Amino acid sequence: MKHSLDEHAARFDEMAADYDDEESDEYRACASLVVEHATPRPGDTVLDLGTGTGAIALPLAETADRVIGRDISDGMLDEARAKAAECGLSTVEFGEGRFREPAVPDDADVDVVTTNFAMHHLSDAEKREAIEVIAELEPRRIVLGDVMLFGEADPSEPFYSPEVDDPATVGVLADAFTDAGYALTAVEPVHDQVGVLVAERVDPVGETAEPVGHSDDAEAEGGS
Repeated sequence: MKHSLDEHAARFDEMAADYDDEESDEYRACASLVVEHATPRPGDTVLDLGTGTGAIALPLAETADRVIGRDISDGMLDEARAKAAECGLSTVEFGEGRFREPAVPDDADVDVVTTNFAMHHLSDAEKREAIEVIAELEPRRIVLGDVMLFGEADPSEPFYSPEVDDPATVGVLADAFTDAGYALTAVEPVHDQVGVLVAERVDPVGETAEPVGHSDDAEAEGGS
């Protein structure tokens, strides 16, 4: 991570009030895909990490039995709570938490984990650790929308901000999911530096994950 958690939190506190108005088209496309692929069932509990102002958590709260939104920014959480109250959603709860310490309540069994445009702030080693922590919760599905590299980043026109962001290649992320016991079942490029990955727990009870045919590309990218 290029900046400390406190520095990232302060940065997002400052932009919280205007965050929704400044979202990029790529962000909105990823958010829509994350919601589409999460597909919580009635009775499910969803954990949304890096929840921000609730772009993922709020629509999922209309279907899931419980949605737990976690973020490091008090300002973003305040915005999310205000939006939930305005929509009359009582099935979503917001609080402080992070990828490697998600602060999941003891009474919650997490079925689906979502995150959008948040994990790219972590280093590759920290992303791997975060995915391992998420996997220990044993959700059946993890949906990651984020800045990620499908090829070589153009240093003259990066989609992300190199001074604060540290996106991984799709191959690095795929390897991290595989090592944690998950198989990628969908890869959705939105931009050559933005996309959505869907990972399913390998052979969960009553289900079988169908990995996507991406292994050659992932191996090549992981070795770059």
